[in-house]
Amino acid sequence: MTTVYDVPADLLIPKAAEELRGKKELAAPAWAPFVKTGVHQQMPPENPDWWYLRAASVLRRLYVDGPVGVQRMRTVYGGKRDRGSSPFQFRKGSGSILRKLFQQLEATGFVEKGKEGRQISSAGRSFLDGIAKGLKKTATEKVPDLSRY
Repeated sequence: MTTVYDVPADLLIPKAAEELRGKKELAAPAWAPFVKTGVHQQMPPENPDWWYLRAASVLRRLYVDGPVGVQRMRTVYGGKRDRGSSPFQFRKGSGSILRKLFQQLEATGFVEKGKEGRQISSAGRSFLDGIAKGLKKTATEKVPDLSRY
């Protein structure tokens, strides 16, 4: 059985974003084209569909990392802040974006709240596994070593 672990993330996330774009519960807010994804960024994302890519990425991280909260996900999506002539320092990503994505993914039924944070539901797990199964052939063509698994 093919799972998310069998397919590289750079193939899985764009395909999952395409599928998520069709969900009516998941929609970018009005402020999405203008917001930075963290204080470490200097400009908003250039890709107009970045909201769906981030949603797919968050869903995959929930699948892989298990129950997580907003603070831990902020750390995942953080980066180095340019402080001019001073050394760079790590800063966390935006919590508001992650909270909204969690809420929207809960509305689609792919994420549920647990005692230790949000976790992927069985519907979300089967959604990502179905995408991974469809991409297995493409993944083995790109990376021949994956055929061993």
